[in-house]
Amino acid sequence: MRYYLLLIAVFVSFGAQSQEYILDSIMPIYGHIIHPEANELLGAEDSPTFSRFFEKLDNIYEGKREKLHIFHIGGSHIQADIYSNKLRTYFQNMNEVSMGQRGFVFPFRLAHTNNPGNYKIEATKEKWTGYRNSVLKDSIEWGLSGITAAFRNCSDTISIHANRRNYTLKPYAFDKLRIFYNTWKEDYKLNILDSTLMASDTLNYQGMYKEYRLTKPVESLEMAIQIRDTSTVDPEFLMMGMEFLNDNPGIEYTSIGVNGASFKSYQRSVFFQNQLALYKPDLFIISIGTNDAYVPKSEFKPEEFRANYEAFIQLIQRVNPDCAILLTVPNDDYYKRKYPNPNTAVQQQIILDLAKEYRMAVWDFYAVMGGLGSSNKWYKNKLMPKDRIHFTQLGYSIKADLLLKALVDAWAICNNRDPEILLNHFKTLDK
Repeated sequence: MRYYLLLIAVFVSFGAQSQEYILDSIMPIYGHIIHPEANELLGAEDSPTFSRFFEKLDNIYEGKREKLHIFHIGGSHIQADIYSNKLRTYFQNMNEVSMGQRGFVFPFRLAHTNNPGNYKIEATKEKWTGYRNSVLKDSIEWGLSGITAAFRNCSDTISIHANRRNYTLKPYAFDKLRIFYNTWKEDYKLNILDSTLMASDTLNYQGMYKEYRLTKPVESLEMAIQIRDTSTVDPEFLMMGMEFLNDNPGIEYTSIGVNGASFKSYQRSVFFQNQLALYKPDLFIISIGTNDAYVPKSEFKPEEFRANYEAFIQLIQRVNPDCAILLTVPNDDYYKRKYPNPNTAVQQQIILDLAKEYRMAVWDFYAVMGGLGSSNKWYKNKLMPKDRIHFTQLGYSIKADLLLKALVDAWAICNNRDPEILLNHFKTLDK
């Protein structure tokens, strides 16, 4: 009976405080399916790029006004932005100078798919069509987001809110707004409805965006999209993303995810590198791989997976050779809900080998879960749904806390800090 009362207490606590650090309270319940001895960033202490990253993170922790940018890319786990947003909030709540700008987002609702709960962008959905780089029948231009919302009507209003259900100590505000789109076409005008907010604008053809500079910081605004000439044949506006900008120092955490995406999916995004080159990420977390291996064992091609992974690493290094890159081993899953997927174990070894070769770090979440077949145990403990691919809200919250602890432990080693003091700082952010 005490076990069930404790379980209920954990779920109630989680529902009330979604940002709360919960590992301490759940280990007595789920410790038998979580392998904390595997929860580390393998190789981080030997990587010069991680030394640089942790030095910048340490400076911000000490209250210095510095900018640091984290990118996190993946498939549906990252599109949902549940565990990635929890990590974002941990870092941005670290102190008074740690909250950077919200940065790059995508209006997923305009593409008729699930939007993260921490911001809101709306328009008349029926007037927009969504295209994902992970859907083979879809064919269109994609950029950094890997997803495009196409508009081919006469006019619409886009309502933009940088804050919705988020847990940052302060709301996000922006005094510059970038709209990423197909700048090679001029079929439409895109204007801010409140003209008093407009200071100036600039069109960047190479980065494929228009930047609007505002007269004051705002948390929300409305934009009007209007066709220039109703006689235009096949007019088209391709929304590839938005960016909420300001000049604040601190940590910016950009998450990029597309349901069903693999390395091959992002290879279809012909403007991905063009737009990534606008940034100099300090840490890039690669969480791609689940969809690459979601095939029968006989159809999985390890050499191809390795080549695709390596090509992606090299793409990031071309943008910023000093970027720390964290490779993450995908979670265990069941193929077609019936069979434990043996391909993930093959991926695990490939990722460990690549990290060693490139002197990068690995977070082996596959080992943390317990390896082959462990997703069934997580499902039976209500941490994954029936598909045994994704996670429940509580499962994602646990995943975020596990990665935070692994990051903090590596940070402590690299910067000669006490890991308990560091971790306790994050545990008490909400108190």
